[in-house]
Amino acid sequence: MASERRIGLIGFGTIARDIHARLGNEGFSFACLLRPDSPSRAGVPEGIALVATVDELLNWGPALVVEVAGQAAVAQTLPTVLAAGISVLPASTGALADDDLLARLTEAAEQGGTRLIVPSGAVGGLDYLAALRETADAHVRYTSRKPPRAWAPELEALGLTEKAAQAEIALYEGTAREAAKLYPKNLNVGLTIALAVGHERLSVRIVSDPKAAGNTHEIEAESALGTARLSFVNLPSPTNPKTSALTAASLTAAIRRQFDRIAV
Repeated sequence: MASERRIGLIGFGTIARDIHARLGNEGFSFACLLRPDSPSRAGVPEGIALVATVDELLNWGPALVVEVAGQAAVAQTLPTVLAAGISVLPASTGALADDDLLARLTEAAEQGGTRLIVPSGAVGGLDYLAALRETADAHVRYTSRKPPRAWAPELEALGLTEKAAQAEIALYEGTAREAAKLYPKNLNVGLTIALAVGHERLSVRIVSDPKAAGNTHEIEAESALGTARLSFVNLPSPTNPKTSALTAASLTAAIRRQFDRIAV
């Protein structure tokens, strides 16, 4: 029934606009949570209910809430939504690098009898990686490789803008938790992979590469079960080079799976 296909959006930037465009003709209805002074309100199409508080969003009665507003919004809004009995789909999975927040979200989900659904986002193969979680010797390396323009502020702060135009630069190598904290707009994928395979089995490398054809995600996995080499070259969003255009498509697919009678 159409009344069951109600989606609450937290934020209305590039990703939310794309989700709405993809689902708007499939019987879904939308409400969007934005502050009263948010400039994004001017770009919200007719037909989307605008609300200013989490309570207003809950009163509207969404079947699912999708966060597309950044890591801060995860902490500010999702515990309340989960505790109220509504499952959530967060785009900003990097926020889950905070163990205290993850514990709060888990407790809220248990209280509300709901789920926090982690989307695959800009990569695939999470089913394979999740299968390695119980394999003691498994090791996974994730490399995020993007063109210099995706790292422009970071490169400028390091005085590496000119060098980055000529050669690749490794900006970071370490844990998914630290990467998500250092690069909150870029490293949601690393945290998503860590949630699938386990933090202790994952290392993360961040590279600025002038030869990168797009936002490239490389996953190398080795274990007693075998080896895997996965590579995804995603075109960046036309309006936000830090985000892959695939991200909105992935979230849309995840939303559909929550309502499809046959979920793949």
